Amino acid sequence: MPPTAPRPGQPRRCSRPVSASSRARATRRSSSCAHRGRPRRPTSAPRSRPGATCSACSRDSRRRRTPFPCSPTDGFHVTDAPSLPTADADHPEVHVIDTREEYLEAVRALAGGTGPFAVDAERASGFRYSQRAYLIQVFRRGAGVHLFDPPAIGDFSELQEVMSGEEWILHAASQDLACLREVGLDPATIFDTELGARLAGLPRVGLATVVEELLGIHLAKAHSAADWSTRPLPQGWLVYAALDVELLPDLRDRIAELLVAAGKGEIARQEFAAVLEKETPVRLEPWRRLSGMHSLRTPRQLAIARALWTARDELAQQLDSAPGRLVPDLALVAVAKAQPQSKRDLASLKDFTGRASRRELDRWWAAVEAGVADPEPPSMRGTGDGVPAPRVWAEKNPEADRRLKKARAAVTARAEELAIPVENMLTPETLRRVAWAPPAEVTRESIAAALAEHGARPWQLEELSGLLADAFVEARQAPGAAPAEA
Repeated sequence: MPPTAPRPGQPRRCSRPVSASSRARATRRSSSCAHRGRPRRPTSAPRSRPGATCSACSRDSRRRRTPFPCSPTDGFHVTDAPSLPTADADHPEVHVIDTREEYLEAVRALAGGTGPFAVDAERASGFRYSQRAYLIQVFRRGAGVHLFDPPAIGDFSELQEVMSGEEWILHAASQDLACLREVGLDPATIFDTELGARLAGLPRVGLATVVEELLGIHLAKAHSAADWSTRPLPQGWLVYAALDVELLPDLRDRIAELLVAAGKGEIARQEFAAVLEKETPVRLEPWRRLSGMHSLRTPRQLAIARALWTARDELAQQLDSAPGRLVPDLALVAVAKAQPQSKRDLASLKDFTGRASRRELDRWWAAVEAGVADPEPPSMRGTGDGVPAPRVWAEKNPEADRRLKKARAAVTARAEELAIPVENMLTPETLRRVAWAPPAEVTRESIAAALAEHGARPWQLEELSGLLADAFVEARQAPGAAPAEA
């Protein structure tokens, strides 16, 4: 459901910024994933007056926290709930839910909570081939935080049913939606704190940075690149995972205040909805993304690189290992560039590295032979979409180049006025496509239709259609431009 306005005169509850302990960043005493699954009663702080200032009060604080003002909001609903309690060094033990009985108990607890659900997922990127979730964290005010083991739980239909009618809070939602949907967890409405921070004009939008700036809590990202397929998961990792969602409701409320104050509430709603609607494009030639591909100069070298990439990808799937952990990209490219003449030459190639480089030597040599014998080596340009790289526009299509430069300047200027990152004002891909192939008759209406066709949101059409139409007309009238046809 879209956020609604608070009651007139209703002040925001302020969360007390707290400092992290030396081993766990920060924590709450409320956690129904604590030892043996027993929930702890949340502590509440007094309601702050509108405009009051909150400050750190943890006894183990080693750094002075920056206070932030608390004020009433308008537009986005700020949930009425207990404030963040003060953390101490002895936080409760965090427990992973990995049985059906515990899972159903957690679902009942979450159903009894109030407000939106804060959600996060941990994967094993860089370690495993799959992008599946190996831990899913869910927090709701009044229900505590619950850490689920997806491989052990399997079916999340009961949790989806409980969560389906409420807003979900995620940070950088596009990174987690795929693995959540893979287990049947699919939100209807989200609040993306990373995207919201961008739209609000914050200069840095990483979770730890935004939490520290807006909530005054130091959030160390010690385990962000960990192998979350590890079992059992260390206690320190679990506390880290729990805190990632425990702080999201307070962060969501603070970002909502900033968006409403800047008149960007509707922009945020449209952008959050677009995140849910966006489909991940299928890459036609993923092997071309090998690091170092620019050093290959012939179609035959590309054919060898493609065959090696395919062989590595098949092995990575079999072993459920990240491909780069078997043989790095640069090692495959080095082989393709060298074009070894025998298996011995391949084995002696010093740049051919990786833990599976010699163990699977027969596999790699077979790939080299397949690449050499490929009757249809790939083209140097690759399978494109008809829009070349902007660096060649001046030569291939000078008028399109002028349109793009004029349009970029207009979009950048408007983005600066609104304090929105230019890439969020309009995606570079959309701008390039419309500049390369504009409507036959350039008007505000025709540009709006072209932008909408490429996925631009209503607020973007309103802000940019006229600016781009003017920019395209100006590019046509620039000195050196071809005269318009009669």
